[in-house]
Amino acid sequence: MTELTISTHVVGDGDDAITYDIQGYLDRVTTERPALFLFGAPMDASGFRQLAEQFPDRAVVTYDPRGAGRNPTGTADITTEQHVDDIHRVIAALGTGPVDAFGTSGGAVNLLAAASAHPQDYRLIVAHEPPSAPLLGDGDEVLAIVDDMKCCYAAQGQGAAMARFIALVMFSGPVPAGYLERPAPDPAMFGLPVEDDGSRTDPLFRNMPAIISHRMDVDALRALGDRLTLAADFPSHHTGFQDQPGHPGDPVAFGARLHKLVDRP
Repeated sequence: MTELTISTHVVGDGDDAITYDIQGYLDRVTTERPALFLFGAPMDASGFRQLAEQFPDRAVVTYDPRGAGRNPTGTADITTEQHVDDIHRVIAALGTGPVDAFGTSGGAVNLLAAASAHPQDYRLIVAHEPPSAPLLGDGDEVLAIVDDMKCCYAAQGQGAAMARFIALVMFSGPVPAGYLERPAPDPAMFGLPVEDDGSRTDPLFRNMPAIISHRMDVDALRALGDRLTLAADFPSHHTGFQDQPGHPGDPVAFGARLHKLVDRP
């Protein structure tokens, strides 16, 4: 089996420095087989290694979103507009023309926003399970919970806020109006720290509420036609593109499904 070559690059500097990796060789990119850009938010490039390995025949690009991975950290909120600009700068730095892109979770929201702003950057777009509240029937309730998480994060730190995030993710069905009247979950129940360490650099909470509250440009997305796929039926689970101890996934089957979407002329 041929060993995959990976090179690391940085676009921008200071707080705007964005680190990205290229698996394979950009000089092998063609119009019919463009570079494949895989990303999430706040998940960094390391989370996509197993999925990237399913595409040894493609030049695959992964990156660390602003505030995550190898990029500079900070405490200020991160906006969707910043992510859109970062993604656009990475694609421009490749110098190979339009890419095929797979964005998942918060990365799917950012990808949809980026494709609306810069449609010329993309041949095909696969947005996997974007957590966007404005189009949901219980969107107002979800955004109120996110606001509560932000207040909790500011006052009590990462452990307490993450416990509330996990409780929301585990909740099944529409969120009822009285959700926030429930007792706050205990961080220790999820193996999270109870004490506040004083840090406020967690990229998950820095991306709130921007990603979840982002209102899509539906007309711009509709104009993409069959270049855009909204995906919610991939094998395994939300992060099934990686197989981890205690949280198994199926990157092979996940990759096979993605191949069917991007390996078309």
